[in-house]
Amino acid sequence: MKKNKLFISGDEAIAIGAKLARPHVIAAYTITPQTIAVERLSDMVESGELKAEYMHVESEHSAISACMGASAIGARTFTASSSQGLLYMAEGLHYCSGGRYPVVMMNANRSVALPWSIYGDQRDSLGLLDSGWIQVYVEDAQEALDMMIQAYKIAENPKVLTPMMVNIDGFILTHTYEMVNIPEQEKVDAFLPPFETVNKMSFENPKNMGFSSQPIDNTEFKYQQDRAMFDAIPLIKETDEEWAKTFGRRYHGMVENYKCDNADYIIVTLGSVCGTTRIIVDELREQGLKVGMLKIRYMRPFPEKEIQEITANAKAIGVLEKNISFGYEGTVFTNVNSSISKTKARPFMKNFVGGFGGRDITKQEIRQMFATLKEQTEPSKTVEYFNLNVATDE
Repeated sequence: MKKNKLFISGDEAIAIGAKLARPHVIAAYTITPQTIAVERLSDMVESGELKAEYMHVESEHSAISACMGASAIGARTFTASSSQGLLYMAEGLHYCSGGRYPVVMMNANRSVALPWSIYGDQRDSLGLLDSGWIQVYVEDAQEALDMMIQAYKIAENPKVLTPMMVNIDGFILTHTYEMVNIPEQEKVDAFLPPFETVNKMSFENPKNMGFSSQPIDNTEFKYQQDRAMFDAIPLIKETDEEWAKTFGRRYHGMVENYKCDNADYIIVTLGSVCGTTRIIVDELREQGLKVGMLKIRYMRPFPEKEIQEITANAKAIGVLEKNISFGYEGTVFTNVNSSISKTKARPFMKNFVGGFGGRDITKQEIRQMFATLKEQTEPSKTVEYFNLNVATDE
């Protein structure tokens, strides 16, 4: 197999992945730390390397609106955003999923204001889980590039027709460089067919699009959206397997089970911190401790069955996330805990939240998380802010 490697940033990996998918329309509004991705795509269009319509719009709201309009005439579309920009898109996200437009978007995960910060946590995208978009979270630049191409195959499937958001940790991945394998265009073309959809404006087959509904039929539309999410689950697994056969890289579908099969203590997490957690799992395994990591790749649709099966024999489970639902607990924990509560198992559960505004999550902190799970001391609160630098009354 021919190997073509480049030393690139996560943003550049996203741009190359998008280019290889051959989008017809790119709607861009820049925001840190996403900007480099759409700048590189602009360069590609300007040089003729990518034949696409590049629209530099006046806002994020306009970017998602432009993508919806283009998708409504049968075009493959791409956009990107981050943080406040993603929140500014929020109205359009619901329109896009409700209209069944399979737009693909890259979101550079970044903290939301206030306080103002350009650095990364995952509160922007996790705050929009209910917008009806498929959401995948990547660990490194290679997975980012590969998921850009897989995203179109999943989103555009006639059984799914649902927009998809590829989330990549801001700065930790968007601005750091690593060696990335670049797929050959011919193989990508064979893997990802041209976009064809019946959900478009057509003189031959006219449709009413962007319409209103009455109370008597609105539920049926929402039911169809919900079912499409569940229909995406087997397709996600099939797409990953096809990718592995074609390009030699496998991401294990909805989740990755890293040494969880006989683990007593498991940390469930997502995004770039999986890499650090993986190192600590290996280290503690060498010391004889039965620990593992469950990497969540998709937050929507949610991998309930996979989580239940992988954690079935664990004594204690920690959920590590860069997110908090103020006044309660982390959103990832809520989802994981709900899944496990439906089983006969009643493991010790702990929610570790932190890394806000780009603060590092260190190896020592992850070691301490596993130690907390091993001790299984009943906490006064389920949620632990693990890296506070101020005294608390807890």
